Amino acid sequence: MSSEKVDVNLTVNGEPHSVSVEPRELLAQTLRERLDYTSINIGCESTLCGACTIHVDGKAIKSCTRLTVQEDGSEIRTVQTLSNDGVLGDLQTAFSEEHALQCGYCTPGILMTVDEYLDNNPDPSRDEIRSEALQGNLCRCTGYENIVDAIDVASDALEE
Repeated sequence: MSSEKVDVNLTVNGEPHSVSVEPRELLAQTLRERLDYTSINIGCESTLCGACTIHVDGKAIKSCTRLTVQEDGSEIRTVQTLSNDGVLGDLQTAFSEEHALQCGYCTPGILMTVDEYLDNNPDPSRDEIRSEALQGNLCRCTGYENIVDAIDVASDALEE
């Protein structure tokens, strides 16, 4: 297997980056280890937990099984884009106020998944939140009830 590096250009949270990576390097590794976007957590490396979820070209994806070279030229957003000048966005505020996190390891991935979900379904029922909005994200601490509450509150804020 060749260990030659490949030059990749990424725009992360509006900031351009050029990075040389091995063809087999995972996007989550590049973002965390090379570019210091540490909100991307690696929990399972098999797309089961969702802790590594980010947006690539407007779509929520799990970065732990995506190769960096696949994303050359892509626009990437991390959870940091949900706030504005240090002020939490509606979704983040709802998570805080509804006590929807404990250890916080899964939270960035859940927020990015739900952010895309609410863009496409701004008024989900609580059943839709449980069965659709959180699909592909695992939380080992909360039991999900407060997460569902937070998403419900955030969706109500979107309607206002």
